[in-house]
Amino acid sequence: MKKSVENGGGGCARFSPLLGRSGAQLGWSLSSGAHKEEGSVLPCAGVSMLNVFLKSQHGEHKRPEFVTYPHPRIRSKPFPWGDGNHTLFHNSHVNPLPTRYEDE
Repeated sequence: MKKSVENGGGGCARFSPLLGRSGAQLGWSLSSGAHKEEGSVLPCAGVSMLNVFLKSQHGEHKRPEFVTYPHPRIRSKPFPWGDGNHTLFHNSHVNPLPTRYEDE
């Protein structure tokens, strides 16, 4: 057992030259140029911005009709904020209460 510890723990001996080096010394780069596609960041950002803009132009979505199923929105105890019936990031247009939408 003592022999394997002296040799670096068996299979770890082959990795010992790499253990004390940082990523930069090993040739790894965390910059965007590491992928050899330096010009791809701006077109991707532009396409993403265009996608968000076009999706925002569609207007309001019709929310689904409320159906009282027995399994969703089960409250075994109230939430610790507000009146205890609204979720933390409650949106009255999208998230119904256990019995109905708020504005109906």
